[in-house]
Amino acid sequence: MRKRTKVWAGVGVGVVVLGGVALAVGPGLYADWVNSNADAAPTIAASAAADPVTPTDGTWTVGAGSFAGYRVDEVLQGKDVTVTGRTEKVTGTVTVADGSLTAAEVDVDMASIATDEPPRDSYFRDTALQTGTFPTATFTLTEPVALGDGVTSATLTGDLTIRGEKKQVTVDAQVAASGDTVQVVGSVPITFADFGVEAPDLGFVTVEKTGAVEFDLRLAQS
Repeated sequence: MRKRTKVWAGVGVGVVVLGGVALAVGPGLYADWVNSNADAAPTIAASAAADPVTPTDGTWTVGAGSFAGYRVDEVLQGKDVTVTGRTEKVTGTVTVADGSLTAAEVDVDMASIATDEPPRDSYFRDTALQTGTFPTATFTLTEPVALGDGVTSATLTGDLTIRGEKKQVTVDAQVAASGDTVQVVGSVPITFADFGVEAPDLGFVTVEKTGAVEFDLRLAQS
């Protein structure tokens, strides 16, 4: 009971501030503003799609230009709002052998994920995900995936750990190699309760119980 009280206190601080802003400018205008700031879903870069090559065998390291984050829908005073948070603090390695993606482990610094609203970010870090105790989220590939020539659509099976809770997930992803870079983009649908997170509902703001983890990995061979 004490833990749940703390969670809702954190929600109250962050979401009430956002609700006050929305009521001040009008729910419709606020929804339009938030939606206009939502990041587009990650996609394969045009350069990689136009001139793809087969990834060479070896170990590839997550490098500059990579990001990960989340996408979640909210309803504010009857208006649909999409919120995205992003961070470039992503590390990890991927192994390619005999034309297949055979291993991967990717870590995301959860405390650095940011949206367009600091109060929302404070709730996300301190209350929802308790990043002081669980600073990273990790995806570990558990089944190999064959890579073809050009852009490969792949289903990645692995373990996703968020807030200390590990769940098996399937990831809809695309993989493309161009020059000396491999790009992997994708999205993981999640249900917040599976990771011990309760979506807030304060009447004027309702957060959907499901969302997605999104990523764009730019890999360089080690």
